[in-house]
Amino acid sequence: MSADRPTRNQIQFGVFFQGVNFSTIWTEPESGSQTDFESFRRVAQTAERGLFSAFFLGEGLRLREHLGRLHDLDVAGRPDAQTQLAALAAVTSKIGLVATQNATYNDPFDLAHRLQSLDLLSGGRAAWNIVTTDNAWTGANFRRGGYLDHADRYTHAEQVVETVRAVWDSWDSDDRAHLVARDFGAFDVRGLGRLPRSAQEHPVLFQAGDSDEGRDFAARSAEVIFSAHGLFEPAKAFAEDIRRRTVAAGRPADDLKIFPGQQFVLAETDAEARDKAIWVREKQITPATALAFLENIWGTSLAAYDPDGPLPDIDPVVEVTGETRGAGFRAKKTKETADAWREQAAAENLSIREFVFKVGGRLEGGIIGSYQTVADLLARYADEHVVDGFNVSPYLIPTGLDDIVDRLVPELQERGVYPTEYRGDTLREHLGLRAPLTRRGADADPSRQTPSFDLV
Repeated sequence: MSADRPTRNQIQFGVFFQGVNFSTIWTEPESGSQTDFESFRRVAQTAERGLFSAFFLGEGLRLREHLGRLHDLDVAGRPDAQTQLAALAAVTSKIGLVATQNATYNDPFDLAHRLQSLDLLSGGRAAWNIVTTDNAWTGANFRRGGYLDHADRYTHAEQVVETVRAVWDSWDSDDRAHLVARDFGAFDVRGLGRLPRSAQEHPVLFQAGDSDEGRDFAARSAEVIFSAHGLFEPAKAFAEDIRRRTVAAGRPADDLKIFPGQQFVLAETDAEARDKAIWVREKQITPATALAFLENIWGTSLAAYDPDGPLPDIDPVVEVTGETRGAGFRAKKTKETADAWREQAAAENLSIREFVFKVGGRLEGGIIGSYQTVADLLARYADEHVVDGFNVSPYLIPTGLDDIVDRLVPELQERGVYPTEYRGDTLREHLGLRAPLTRRGADADPSRQTPSFDLV
């Protein structure tokens, strides 16, 4: 294995353990459980062996529902992200630990303490992926359903982030705790943070929103952005837009690292990889999955329709979709969507299942090829600085990273576009990030500007 070539840009990998959805194949003999710690341990330790920068967990605040029933076609339920990551901190030593946590339904003071606890216990490896939710269906679990308007979700999130950061900054370098006081109407806090700073000052901030508001929020507040734009040209356009917004927010263009999600299907040859990709696609989108995908738009059972036949000729029974199957299906105008889908399927002579392969699967958005072909492609991403890395979504748990770590990573290292060792011990060091935004320049220690208390 050759040493790093510092003159060439490098990319990094993170791993996205999705948990529930049809992108992960849960039906094969080697498939693990989405709730068994062994699944998380195996994936995290394999990723760390491959020098991945981070292990990324999603979050579900309510079990998904489909046509008024619990949706269990794939799998249902997953453990709390921070609890999982605390357990993984004990069996790993380098890899970053990213917890998706909702800014709408978490109280900022408590959230700050839990994330800072993970950061301290892991030696400075924690991160917070900031997400928002405004719908009443999810909020019903918290007795606060629909309390936040959709247009206000990022304004509220920004207030939560400011408060969380203030808690993290409240202990200065002389071990004096400074008062944190905020009043934003929807919440107010007044108190002292309960922990000192971690080895990386405070957790790294991730963000994944793709709307204009979400991108601007990331440009102002986040340090890593996770996107769905993984193919070369869309990824390049996304990166240009994000770097423009980051500069407009008063930050250096490279201050916000870009990590699109990506599925890799690899084999010895390109032809074998294409055959494997067909197998992956057919396992991900079964006939029942294809019908359920359309039912999200039609709003009624389509069990009478042949998955290998044309799209339904009946119209949807609802006007707009809800959020019970996740953000990807939320607020769709059903008649308009159904007409467009039928027109596309007829024009391309696609059956129901073939159509869902095209619009609902990961094949079109995935990278498929031999280890050498994919390594050459990723070297182009690195050379043109299209991304800073990929958040890899394995289609099998817990073995889905094995060929990436054992075969693709060495190919990338030979080309000088992938690290050959961790840069340090903290996630901030792995990602090459600057100091947290509240710890720079004249405002390097904002906690000193507020009343302080000696710690005894």
